[in-house]
Amino acid sequence: MFAETARGGTLDRWAIGLSGLCLVHCLASAVLLAVLASAGGLLLSPMIHEVGLLLAIGLGILALGRGVVQHGFMMPAAVGGLGLGVMAGALGMPHDGSEVLYTIIGVAILALGHDLNRRAAV
Repeated sequence: MFAETARGGTLDRWAIGLSGLCLVHCLASAVLLAVLASAGGLLLSPMIHEVGLLLAIGLGILALGRGVVQHGFMMPAAVGGLGLGVMAGALGMPHDGSEVLYTIIGVAILALGHDLNRRAAV
């Protein structure tokens, strides 16, 4: 069952979906923060970002690591790792709007790594 799921790129699709949700979350948080300060404050909770990063790291290890074993290409894992690093670095930035930009950049790089991984597995 897991081998069939791994070959079909399901983990990468899940990871790309999570990246998309993160992107929507970041953009929605910025808009809500501008419109409704109290609702935006809830969505910008550090706990949400820390849990999201942990999920992204977990899916990245599973999907990108499986890709290295399956097709032997390190580039998708390296690109994904760079994206995770940018996302992790954004957590430590001051909340002046720049952390949202870096998070979005990190998410996009991570999604690119998962897409490269999915394409290499075919």
